[in-house]
Amino acid sequence: MTGTSSPHYWNRRTLMDNPLRDLFRRDSLVETARLSLFGDAVFAIAITLLALEITVPTGLESSQVASALRDAVATIAAYMLSFAVTGVLWLSQHSLFRLIRVVDRGLLVLYFAFLAVVAALPFPTRLISEYGDTAAATCFYAGSVAVAIAFLCTMYVRILIRPSSASAAANPERVKAAIGRCLAMILVFVSSIPLSFVSPTVATYWWLLAIPARLLFRAASDPTRAAVSKTTA
Repeated sequence: MTGTSSPHYWNRRTLMDNPLRDLFRRDSLVETARLSLFGDAVFAIAITLLALEITVPTGLESSQVASALRDAVATIAAYMLSFAVTGVLWLSQHSLFRLIRVVDRGLLVLYFAFLAVVAALPFPTRLISEYGDTAAATCFYAGSVAVAIAFLCTMYVRILIRPSSASAAANPERVKAAIGRCLAMILVFVSSIPLSFVSPTVATYWWLLAIPARLLFRAASDPTRAAVSKTTA
């Protein structure tokens, strides 16, 4: 069959007449593995940019090197902090993708928003390395990390309310534990914002509570560990 009566012609014509048709599809043409690799590249670039912020002036006299290194301590500390935060976000990303079977349009938008915040983390890192004794820089850093975790949390919530996009490993208990872990970490960083107006230094140390907050829901998110706990109880 040829000409305008061909079904292939009408299929092409339909796509041309509806250029926005693909925008509202619930499923995505991006494979989860390919999307995860793209995210890995963004994380790698973000961590590289963090390291590039560690510098000392060139052309120093030998007697000035020690002083320059002391001046770089704040930058190194900010780098180590953001490296740890970025590493946790990267691990959380891979835990998330193990629970996703199909990337729908909503998950894709949320994931790109999450990566946008991750890619911008070198900026708040530079702020706290240079102005860590100010409430503005501390608040901005805490807010940036909280927003990144919030996007991650929203993706877990979407998996929970849309089981069609979830993989076989995404049992409700595991997803709820991940959501609880994200909420606990968000609480730590958000609660440090008012604290930073009292003491930015104390607010920075407050972020260490994210470690026990993350571990709080770890056993519940590990089916094997949970089963062992029930057996030994």
